[in-house]
Amino acid sequence: MLLGTWNLENLYRPGSPYGPKDKSAYEAKLAALASVIGALDPTLLGVQEVGDPDSLADLAELLGPSWRFALSSHPDGRGIRVGFLARTELTVAADTAAFPAGLRPVQTDDSGGTAAGAGRGFLAVTVQAPAGPLTVAVAHLKSKLLTYPGDRFYPHDEGERARYGAYALYRRAAEATALRALADELLAGQGKSRDIAVLGDLNDEVQAATTQILLGPPGSELGTTGYDHADKGDAVRLWDTAPRIPADQRYSRIDSGRRELIDHILLSHQLVHRLSEAGTGLPGTTAPPDLPSVGEDPAKRRGVPGSDHAPVWARFAD
Repeated sequence: MLLGTWNLENLYRPGSPYGPKDKSAYEAKLAALASVIGALDPTLLGVQEVGDPDSLADLAELLGPSWRFALSSHPDGRGIRVGFLARTELTVAADTAAFPAGLRPVQTDDSGGTAAGAGRGFLAVTVQAPAGPLTVAVAHLKSKLLTYPGDRFYPHDEGERARYGAYALYRRAAEATALRALADELLAGQGKSRDIAVLGDLNDEVQAATTQILLGPPGSELGTTGYDHADKGDAVRLWDTAPRIPADQRYSRIDSGRRELIDHILLSHQLVHRLSEAGTGLPGTTAPPDLPSVGEDPAKRRGVPGSDHAPVWARFAD
């Protein structure tokens, strides 16, 4: 079984301000995405940046008649949302953008605006995998890409940059907390006997505080001496597959020339102990992902085929 996550980068039908300008560019993007997904051959693929629900239907149709899809009903202001592609039936287990009880709205701009929920909803589905039921949640947390009043991508001064960087961090931390609350519901204290995964574009790297929030109790991470020793946290902990990705492939995006792993797959105790390998790009290749370096203005890539992210995947023994 192969489980994956991929940010499809502004998957819209033609006519949107954010997607391809014409049908030929749209078809080229779909073909590029379908080629990678076909080679990846996932049992279940979490996807992000689906800007038009019909576009994911178009992609599933291009992949073939056996493919199914599911989409969150909680898009952001640009209409983008998370979803799944699979070659098996999908049962929705949760679709929510709510902050958990006790977490107050967070500041989002200089005017005092606040967010009381995740900008893009979290979707969880259950599928029948070879080893039994598998429940997976997909997310797309607040980006580190900053936008300023008037839809600017550049600040007036460094003070504005710092403030809006803080606002983005507040939101990403709150969203990570909400996603962790969903993970708690799915795990239900039974992580040693349930196959649960949380994956998606977390918009930060392995050691970032927001990513660490999702793991639960600290200790026994992959690659540490504590991994093979049972403890009380195993029932509720999640493990990041990142340490199993070969070091020269351990990135899913290139930002201003800097490689970063911001797309992650997190696993329950039972599932991580069946993990056989993990990677970015396509399985079976030793080459690092060939990705463009992106900057502060995402509009420059409008209509470009493919994606500015690499897929992240994990393979399991049945």
